[in-house]
Amino acid sequence: QVQLVESGGGLVQAGDSLRLSCAASGRTFSGYAMGWFRQVPGKEREFVAAIGWSGRNTYYGGSMKGRFTISRDNAKNTVYLQMNSLKVEDTAVYYCAADSWSTVVPTTGDEYDYWGQGTQVTVSS
Repeated sequence: QVQLVESGGGLVQAGDSLRLSCAASGRTFSGYAMGWFRQVPGKEREFVAAIGWSGRNTYYGGSMKGRFTISRDNAKNTVYLQMNSLKVEDTAVYYCAADSWSTVVPTTGDEYDYWGQGTQVTVSS
């Protein structure tokens, strides 16, 4: 069992930066792929970024490439999402997710089996 707790969300202006954190409990965090997703009410969940267990392999959603960076610290059981050059359209609830069984780093939400409660990110113009 893994519990995930996101933090770091808030209200920022367009062009600003924000770093989200996701703290995980559980003994095998270092063996899990981790992902970030976001969702706006009335819209489908969107893939943001994912990272393999070692941190060497990272993947990003199309509009996030070059602006967002996912990283992890296995010693701290934490995964991060650094978001730069934020845009109004980045406004959403951001969710952290953990995958305990896939052999490749998943980029779809259905493959993740643990989810956090989400943290709101609001970008104003």
